[in-house]
Amino acid sequence: MSKKSRYLLGVLLTIIIGTVLYWFFCCQYCTGNIENKEKDVSVAPKVTIKPITLNDPDGDFNLEIKDNFSFKFSDYHFIEPISPELNQGLDQIATYLNNHPEKSLDVKGFYKSVEINNSAFPTIGLARANVIKNLMASKGVNFKNTNTYGVLDNDLNRENDTINGGISFKISAFKERNSDQDEALKDLAKSIKANPLILHFETAQTNIVLTKEQRQKVADMVDYVYKVDGASITVTGHTDNQGSRDTNIKVGQERADFAKNYLIDNGISSSKISSTSLGPDQPIADNTTEEGRAENRRVVITIN
Repeated sequence: MSKKSRYLLGVLLTIIIGTVLYWFFCCQYCTGNIENKEKDVSVAPKVTIKPITLNDPDGDFNLEIKDNFSFKFSDYHFIEPISPELNQGLDQIATYLNNHPEKSLDVKGFYKSVEINNSAFPTIGLARANVIKNLMASKGVNFKNTNTYGVLDNDLNRENDTINGGISFKISAFKERNSDQDEALKDLAKSIKANPLILHFETAQTNIVLTKEQRQKVADMVDYVYKVDGASITVTGHTDNQGSRDTNIKVGQERADFAKNYLIDNGISSSKISSTSLGPDQPIADNTTEEGRAENRRVVITIN
């Protein structure tokens, strides 16, 4: 083989080897990228919201609402606006209950154990149920015909910062209170009046944070005023004796109204709450000391 032939053969082999290596390291990599991109394309899972299904086992009412309430994580206010289908379904439930006063409505509010409870109720689930109870009352449903429950459900659907499907309903026969239940309510009233909920206020305080025991007191008061005709929650503002009486009466009223609005924000009907002020007129501690004045700056929440 001539020198020229060997040279041409070498060039040809170089081209062939280069082509093979290019395909192996470049084209195959590009193809792999395409395949990987096709595999990596993720489709966001469709959020499944638990529909509201409701039927009267002793009647002819059957309803399925393919929607539900949604709540922000660790919040008890439902996200507005609700869908027309959900609103229409609630109207149907209200109409049925209004036409059948012998029926009652159970409202369950669901929550996850990792949520923070910033409500006035023992659980954020109960707070959610109470807000929906108030919504149903605005549609004409009698408070006495509605029962509320908080239910822990760690399988509850959560998408980002939203809880989906947080409420369920159930219709059952309305049960009149028996004598034992009447006595239990009387005992509850005595207990609340003897040991009301007392909130102490600092200057320019802008929020209320309740303890576990205080939340239970709120739940007990709400349960009582919704079950007993004519009962209501009374919120009274008190102050120390610093400054004029007129000014302190005004400050006491502002504190009482602040606490009242806090309860309303938690879904308690404003028609069930009254607020007033006694200013410096009923001190419970010595106003000559700072500790005593701090004790006197308070709001007392009880039932009438």
